[in-house]
Amino acid sequence: MSGDSGGRDGLFFDGSGAGRTGGTAAGAGAPRERVPGRVWTVRLDPFGGPSSGAVRLSCSSPGCGEQRLPGAPEGRKAAVAHVNVHLAGIRAGGGPRGEAWCGCRAADCAWHSPEILTGRRAGTRQVSGTGRCGGSVVLTVFGDRAGRLWRIAEVCARCAAATQGCRVLDTAAPPPSAAPSAPSAPALAAAGERGREPVVALFSDGGAPADGPGAPPAPFPQPRPVPKPGAGGRTAPVPGARAGSPRAAAQRSRQWGKIAQRIVPYDLQPDVLRLELIELGDAFRAYQRDPEPDLALLAGLHDRKARAFALWADVTGDHTLREEAERAEKAARAAREMNENRVGVPAGEGGPAVERLLSRAQAVHARTVLAHVRDHAPHPEPEVRLAVFMLTLRAARAGLGNVTGQDFTGWLQGDAEWVLQRLVDSGWMRLPDTVTVADALVARSEDPAQITVPTLLPTAPRPFSFGKVSRARLSGWAQKVVGDRKLRKKKAGAAPRLLALYTAAHIRPDGRLGGAEDDGLDLAEAARFCGVPPEETGPHLERLLAADWLTEGETAPDANRLRGQLSPRVLSLGALL
Repeated sequence: MSGDSGGRDGLFFDGSGAGRTGGTAAGAGAPRERVPGRVWTVRLDPFGGPSSGAVRLSCSSPGCGEQRLPGAPEGRKAAVAHVNVHLAGIRAGGGPRGEAWCGCRAADCAWHSPEILTGRRAGTRQVSGTGRCGGSVVLTVFGDRAGRLWRIAEVCARCAAATQGCRVLDTAAPPPSAAPSAPSAPALAAAGERGREPVVALFSDGGAPADGPGAPPAPFPQPRPVPKPGAGGRTAPVPGARAGSPRAAAQRSRQWGKIAQRIVPYDLQPDVLRLELIELGDAFRAYQRDPEPDLALLAGLHDRKARAFALWADVTGDHTLREEAERAEKAARAAREMNENRVGVPAGEGGPAVERLLSRAQAVHARTVLAHVRDHAPHPEPEVRLAVFMLTLRAARAGLGNVTGQDFTGWLQGDAEWVLQRLVDSGWMRLPDTVTVADALVARSEDPAQITVPTLLPTAPRPFSFGKVSRARLSGWAQKVVGDRKLRKKKAGAAPRLLALYTAAHIRPDGRLGGAEDDGLDLAEAARFCGVPPEETGPHLERLLAADWLTEGETAPDANRLRGQLSPRVLSLGALL
């Protein structure tokens, strides 16, 4: 079982606290010697044959035995629990030690790239490790992206900031340089500062530590109460109190923190900015531990981060902080928009909240697909345009898509065969050599027919920029609109369904068609998408009114406007302008 060394001399320290005094018989007032930083490494390795999927869990601590688990998910869960066991033991032992050397230095700072700290180009290394380390001793935990290695270590703040994916859980108090014969008031204040209740350090998904099912985490040792002044105003000595210098107490009173992989300097001014950055870093880490996301809270945190980083950039003149502030503003807008779509956007002044199927960004993508089909459909018939729209959404990402016979008959009813034949004959769509149109119409979900749309293949210019999640959401949205139950009952054809798609893609939050300043939709554009003349749009609009898709609607050919109101029952399908 392999493990990382706890110090430069190759000795392993298993967290028992040995070596805390440096192994010397120093007197009560002698400064403590530096000891190697402790390191624990937990690994997951394949076990057995390649097809077994079993894994072996090992730890670099000599007291930890191997575990064999049936699969990687079980192994990762056990590894996280094992890491939390060690963290609980560290907390019980007093947390990270201020007199420890940097554990990363023992590995020649190989846990991070030298250029991150030195600013030099790749390929150059410093000879001495002392030039790379600095700052307070912190307790960190690192997990690789593959979920195969976890490392707990006592390292310096500088190495912690330079290590990708490293999380700081606690900070050690600086070791005292000398101890006076009698404890002074600053020393007592320092003792009280050391005894402040810290945030419990847990790793990964916020589950309970493995000390027991649901057991609370082991607390840090609490400080002894400071006695009240005795007669004559003198303070009685505290038995076992650890004395510190006034300078060390002042340094401990000026905290530093970490936010967005950046160290907040303990001497950053103004003081209110430093405290805000530290608090924000703690708030973001607490949010990540919450089992349920609160997007409104996340948006507020990003707003605070944007303001704090902008002020930090003004104070230091660092342009990268300004860029971070701009990213935080964008993240706040995105989180707020996601929250609006998750909890629902009010349908109007005082109206009920509506949970939208499409976000505002996805609504923009939906209108992009509508415009693409309007301009590139190979034939003008409404049935062909409806098939082109649905198949475009199926093959939008890579030019390939799977469809079944039930899909075709649901979209086109009795027109499916001749529509597909026209698309194949025109070259807009291709079927495999062994599959005919008749075969595609009887394809089942367990063996769907694969279609190819040459204009959407990756070798051609890409007309769409959305990802696979948005593609699936858009396809599901179109399927819900085209397959609406009341539209089917009214036997609406391809043109009314296309008009339903167009109206659903152009609404305001209150359900009215078109923008607030547009007085409805452009009638000519709507008719062009549906494949009918503008003067023939009226009968199809009547079909939508009869199917309760619209509560009101009218066409004004003289003004070239289409006005209407989406029915409350389908407001969730509305794509907001």
